[in-house]
Amino acid sequence: MVERATAAEEKRRLILDAAVRVFARSGFHTSRVGDIAEEAGVAHGLLYHYFSSKDEVLETIFREQWGILVDRISAIEASGEPAVDQLRHVAAVVLRNWRHQPDVIRVLVREIARSPEVQQRIGELVKPIAAVQRIIERGQASGELRADLHPQFAAVVFYGGIEELLSGWVLGQLPDDDESVAAGEQTVGQLLDGFRAP
Repeated sequence: MVERATAAEEKRRLILDAAVRVFARSGFHTSRVGDIAEEAGVAHGLLYHYFSSKDEVLETIFREQWGILVDRISAIEASGEPAVDQLRHVAAVVLRNWRHQPDVIRVLVREIARSPEVQQRIGELVKPIAAVQRIIERGQASGELRADLHPQFAAVVFYGGIEELLSGWVLGQLPDDDESVAAGEQTVGQLLDGFRAP
């Protein structure tokens, strides 16, 4: 039973990983279920054993990958580090995903964040911003961050800037080599310097 469950999970993961590559390469709307099955090296019908549709595959990718990101940000928030260090770590986690999982980021930015269904996912999509806002509020309460910052607006500017860097890389508007990712992190750090209490 355990072996069968492990094999099933491996097949499911194989299909999801293949779907990420296909959606990143060709776009969700022009991709077919057959393209995913071919990329995964499985029979067309096997995909339907795990997923009811191409839409469910995309939703699963979003739910799993976004869940991982939210969990990592929650761990940073719970670390007890100073607020600026926590915010730097949030930026590093999100921006470095581009170097480690560019296809996942392409799918999240192009197919999720810019989709007509984005409003249905808004509760999930704003979780990182809410975490950043809480970090800022705690930093203000401890005297580390400026008291005159508007926490919600500051969180949106901070996280929105990170998202725009990712979008620039995904859409080919910004250089995306290792040096450029480091420069993105440095720029976010400079923004944070303006958050510090005088």
